[in-house]
Amino acid sequence: MQKSAASAGSLPIAPALAESLPDAGPLSLRMAPAMLPPVSGGKEPRPVFLSAQRISGVVNREMMAEDAAELRKAGTVLTADRLTYWPVDDEVEAVGKVRIEQGEDVISGSQGRLKIEDQVGFFDQASYFVKRQSAPAVAAQDGKKSDLPWADVQDESTTGFAAPRVLGIKPGQTRLKSPTKPANELTEARGEAERIDLEGENQYRLTSATYTTCKPGNDDWYLSFSRLKLDYDNEVGTGDDATVHFLGVPILHSPWASFSLNNERKSGFLIPRYGSSSDNGLELVVPYYWNIAPNMDATLESRILSKRGFQLGSGFRYLNTAYGGTYRGEMFGEYLPHDRKTNTDRWGVVLNHSQTQANGFSGTINYSKVSDNDYYTDLSSQITSTSKTQLLQQGVLSYGGGGWWNATANLQSFQTLQPDPKNPVAKPYRLLPQITINARQPDLFSSDSAFFGQYTAFVHPDADKVEGQRVVLQPEVSLPYVTPGWYVVPRIGVNFTQYSLSYPTSANVLPTSISRTLPIVSVDSGMTFERSSNWFGRDYTQTLEPRLFYLSIPYQNQNNIPVFDTALADFNFAQIFADNQFSGWDRINNANQLTAAVASRLIDPSSGSEIMRAMVGEVFYFTDNRVVLPGAQARTTDRKWDKSDLLAAFSGQLLPRLYADVAVQFDINDQRFQRYSLGTRYLPGPGKVLNAGYRYNVDAATPIKEFDISGQWPINARWQAVGRYNYSLINSTPVEIIGGLEYNAGCWALRTIVHRIQTTQADSTTQFFVQLDLTGLSSVGTNPLTVLQRRIPGYTVGQAATDPALAE
Repeated sequence: MQKSAASAGSLPIAPALAESLPDAGPLSLRMAPAMLPPVSGGKEPRPVFLSAQRISGVVNREMMAEDAAELRKAGTVLTADRLTYWPVDDEVEAVGKVRIEQGEDVISGSQGRLKIEDQVGFFDQASYFVKRQSAPAVAAQDGKKSDLPWADVQDESTTGFAAPRVLGIKPGQTRLKSPTKPANELTEARGEAERIDLEGENQYRLTSATYTTCKPGNDDWYLSFSRLKLDYDNEVGTGDDATVHFLGVPILHSPWASFSLNNERKSGFLIPRYGSSSDNGLELVVPYYWNIAPNMDATLESRILSKRGFQLGSGFRYLNTAYGGTYRGEMFGEYLPHDRKTNTDRWGVVLNHSQTQANGFSGTINYSKVSDNDYYTDLSSQITSTSKTQLLQQGVLSYGGGGWWNATANLQSFQTLQPDPKNPVAKPYRLLPQITINARQPDLFSSDSAFFGQYTAFVHPDADKVEGQRVVLQPEVSLPYVTPGWYVVPRIGVNFTQYSLSYPTSANVLPTSISRTLPIVSVDSGMTFERSSNWFGRDYTQTLEPRLFYLSIPYQNQNNIPVFDTALADFNFAQIFADNQFSGWDRINNANQLTAAVASRLIDPSSGSEIMRAMVGEVFYFTDNRVVLPGAQARTTDRKWDKSDLLAAFSGQLLPRLYADVAVQFDINDQRFQRYSLGTRYLPGPGKVLNAGYRYNVDAATPIKEFDISGQWPINARWQAVGRYNYSLINSTPVEIIGGLEYNAGCWALRTIVHRIQTTQADSTTQFFVQLDLTGLSSVGTNPLTVLQRRIPGYTVGQAATDPALAE
């Protein structure tokens, strides 16, 4: 039975129909589920919709659609000049201007054949576009980072499978996920191939293919392969005879390549990094990343330094759960046999491990050691490493399961480096061990009661230093009275300190046992006033917060007590409200003093955020301070009372895009500034920041008098400049200079940076960074982003950056 159609619409077709329908307009055919083959897994078959200018065939056997032919099945849309569909096999053949859409994936070709439900088939002379959304990553926690120079470049974005910078774990999870990609990140890729074979959902095999993440119409860079496999289930791409083309020029080639399709971790060689510095010459680093297991990985690096030799580096990271708790850690090591500049073997190791248990116990191990004093100044490009002089070697065991009390045992030592002979570094005492107990009952008989106890055994690496054991006990009780507008907190405590000492044989005869008992009495009080105000046309809540703090401690001669771990604390707003002007317990100042301070804040009433804060404070001394460190002079005066330097500070937003930070210490008696720092930041928009600052402190152990300017600013839509200039007026030399340009083309970026730092008072080093960043794939060269983010406040990574974690 034959039936014609005069207009578009649903057309019932008799089962025995085998003749062509007349060309009377677009026709559509719905293949009911009963007419389709069963789906694997016992699921009901999904209907197929077929439309075209002409439809012919036998419904249960073969249907042909011609002229603007289209086949639809849930999740799949296939169009072509001609479609032939076999319902029994659920298979379709397409010829002429073929285009298939599956979700947001698109494949176009000259012809193809596909088993729709199984997604198995092929397309010839095809182009493809694949869009995927990544799974949410496990929330990353802050991880400790090695101080060794080779680890400074661990943040490199590599061929899509860079090792993550930190590990992340949640309770009950032991899988290590990469935090270098944000949750639900969209990734896009496209290319062309002589043939594309579909081998199931999310599986593609391509012959003579290209691959790029650039937008359609932009082929600035792409990969070419003789054979390419895209596995979106495991988010891995592998291919043979791989070549990287940039601006039409092949720049890298490999007989085999493997890369991540979604920035996930994957074993394999990372793209080599190269650079140069004045100390080391040309540098080439060839890294290999080993994804050992979901909760552990390793990196192996070979580093060639043209002026020094061949260096090997290795890093291993892990995290897991055990016995109701979690543990995590990382180990790093590197070895440079026979440095040609020093004629020595050079090495460095770092171990960081932390562990927590459900029963309240936790522990950490931090261990660093290098072969020589100049290891960091010679082999690192980071100012945070080149300035290192004390390498921590520590083990800590803590218990916090008591609820209202906790205890800590600490073994601590240092390797002291002496990179600058003109400025020798003092060696600190070792703590072998130090045991501390803290307890607090905030509501014991309407009081706030606390106890601090500590035992420390001090051992010095030099034989001519006094050693000893110290016990500190300090109970205290306060009676806080707090209301919404004001508070008063009187407090009384007693500090008991006992020393057991041993002296070198060459020392004078001194007491081997010393005791010190000092009562400590204080009263802390404050008030808060609020009012509505209008500044620069905006409404704010303004506060006025005066505070008074009285402290009384009697004098006791402490000249016979050695100084193990004590220094004069920094004079700042936190310290003027503290009991002791010294850090550590070897000195406790006498006091009969009153601290007066006032703060004022502007608060946005709609959001509650603080817009700006200003503070002024000063200490009034009613007795001379007679307790000093060895070699220091006591503060005395003929007046009945004296006062400290005036402290003033401001921090906040001056204008909608202008911020300022100011801190001042002013000697009222001598009418001069002891120190001050001024800083401003201008942030008119993303990728635009200008910083300027000046620091002055001539009374410090190392005097400071320097200015610092830095910034990031676009030159035009694609070019931006970055730089920093930090200059010491005392030494008449730059401390640090950074200068560079970045070109952002959307799907790639080129960065060129020059970085000079003063490693010691007499020496400096200069390093050159050149990085080609291919968005979504890899970075070629040496990564300057870590340097820029650490040294230029407010710097943000451009859109072409492939490692969003670096912008944290």
